[in-house]
Amino acid sequence: MASSAPPSFFTSSLPSTSQGRGGGEGGGERVPHLRASSGRYLIMAAKTGGAVQVHKNDTVKRTAMARTGLGREGKPIRLLSNHFAVKLSGIDAVFYQYSVSIKSDDDQVVEGKGIGRKVIDKMLQTYSSELAGKDFAYDGEKCLFTVGPLPQNNFEFTVIMEETSARAVGGSPGHESPGPGDKKRVKRSHLPKQFVVGISYAARIPLRSVALALQGSDSDHAQDALRVLDIVLRQQQAKRGCLLVRQSFFSDDSRNLVDLTGGVSGCRGLHSSFRTTMNGLSLNMDVSTTMIVTPGPVVNFLLTNQNVRDVRDIDWPKAKRMLKNLRVKATHNNMEFKIIGLSDQPCSRQTFPMKVRSGSSEGQTVDITVEEYFKSKQVFLEKPYLPCLDVGKPKRPNYLPIELGNMISLQRYTKALSSQQRTTLVEKSRQKPQDRMRVVTDAVKSNRYDDDPIFSSCGIKIDSQLTRVEGRVLSAPMVRPNLFYILLFLYT
Repeated sequence: MASSAPPSFFTSSLPSTSQGRGGGEGGGERVPHLRASSGRYLIMAAKTGGAVQVHKNDTVKRTAMARTGLGREGKPIRLLSNHFAVKLSGIDAVFYQYSVSIKSDDDQVVEGKGIGRKVIDKMLQTYSSELAGKDFAYDGEKCLFTVGPLPQNNFEFTVIMEETSARAVGGSPGHESPGPGDKKRVKRSHLPKQFVVGISYAARIPLRSVALALQGSDSDHAQDALRVLDIVLRQQQAKRGCLLVRQSFFSDDSRNLVDLTGGVSGCRGLHSSFRTTMNGLSLNMDVSTTMIVTPGPVVNFLLTNQNVRDVRDIDWPKAKRMLKNLRVKATHNNMEFKIIGLSDQPCSRQTFPMKVRSGSSEGQTVDITVEEYFKSKQVFLEKPYLPCLDVGKPKRPNYLPIELGNMISLQRYTKALSSQQRTTLVEKSRQKPQDRMRVVTDAVKSNRYDDDPIFSSCGIKIDSQLTRVEGRVLSAPMVRPNLFYILLFLYT
């Protein structure tokens, strides 16, 4: 039987989720996904007879609700906030967004953030004149921003980079023969790798939208412009070799590490982002902490992680799961590798095929142990009874003795912490207000944001002093005891 209830209406201020209101476990009616169009329309849906009709009224404009007033109770007090005032003089500047695609010479899409930044930096060095000398703000993935347009909307560049081979002289064993051929492998160890970078125009983001948002006007691109400024902050820290976790960054400084036991360390860093406030645009800076794998010898990491004293007590299946996808640096040649697993046999028994040349003939393939290979390279193993790290590919293993591997710093630890580790992290991450003020103030001064070419092009100047704000100390509230509970307490 049809309902006689009037049509129900809802506005675009509903949560922008595909489930709508009542779409979870609690049931309820499913609501269509609606989004306001830049604040110019009031969008309403009328549910009549099972159908949904969308009505537009271009005479209604959304406006922010005005604040009724400021509080007056309490004792006035001057406070320092972790915000730094930003002067924005170049409001006529316009950001141009470009989509970026990076493909290797075999037409495979490159998705790694680290290699992406290296390729873009090399492209900027090689083709600076074709790009009109523009400075880029690159997010490390698929977006690139400039102040002002590039000479044309679409580009395609070929970028050649030097790739360091994982089988250089003295490296972990491969399928090449030792001896006289080593010098040839040195020449081949830095092979050029070719990438194709495509750049295409995507959008235009005026910086004036931020100024309009600060004045209280509805602006379409204010959040987009702030995101570009935040990307500039991230790019600065990426060039300094910091670990980036969203808008937080962490430097490779042993003074910032806090031991959490179990081979895990807390790394203190900083969070930075641009914010719009009642007093204008500001840079928000605060301390931040993340968990990383404690750098050092792999053997020491496993002993600490499994809380054992002797390497013979290590649970190797558990160690294999823990080490997978972590990166190590070989102590004998300073080359970096990614761990994909462990060898089935210890170094003294793990073999691999190697070609041995004899004179002018092509030679023959023989099986040699990892220990014998490294002994031929004048690298003598102290613990040949330990397994090897597999740092090759699934179908082409490459063995590195575990005692020759060191954990690289600034590798995030993403597994769950124990209750003791969480307690230690909270306790050792605390900082006194004076220390936090000193840390964030020193960071703003040392980062020298005003010297950044993109900020300079936008006329952005960041104050080096904490922002002062007015506060009030409220008196403690009066507690009125309930007579019922007093009598209950007295008679029980």
